[in-house]
Amino acid sequence: MIYYSDDGLTVRAMTEADAEALAAGEIAQGWGDTLEKHRMRLRDQAAGRCVALAAEYHGQTAGYLSVYFQPEHGPFTGKGWPELVDFGVLEKFRMHGIGGRLMDAAEKIASETSPVATLGVGLHSGYGSAQRMYIKRGYVPDGSGVWYRDQVCPPHGDCRNGDDLVLYLSKKLR
Repeated sequence: MIYYSDDGLTVRAMTEADAEALAAGEIAQGWGDTLEKHRMRLRDQAAGRCVALAAEYHGQTAGYLSVYFQPEHGPFTGKGWPELVDFGVLEKFRMHGIGGRLMDAAEKIASETSPVATLGVGLHSGYGSAQRMYIKRGYVPDGSGVWYRDQVCPPHGDCRNGDDLVLYLSKKLR
């Protein structure tokens, strides 16, 4: 299924070939072995739990984002609001509007079942560009504070500023 196509950029449902290309791209830029992560998204898509998106830029797989219909972790669990999960654009493809188009497609998919889209974003500097993008797109913190390893981190609690330290945000879509 194609969700967006224009000017050399296509956003569509992810395939096994995309998973392999994305994992190879992430390994090449030092992000580690990620093939199983992408294969998990494909399995979840096949089971109807999510829509796993891939962005293709001038014939090359460049980015990804998944829309989960029923979040299993975080403050939005059980509310029926879709969660945008695992968003990335390979470094060599950045600054071409790919991330914005992935977000547009994901928000459109989310809006078909809910008036609200949600997401969690890491707090270390590696997530800086995503943090800025989400705020510019109208996402706001939910007010529950930061989460660490799928639980609210209590005031003055111990946590590590890694990928497990997250702030949850939501946006009204309609």
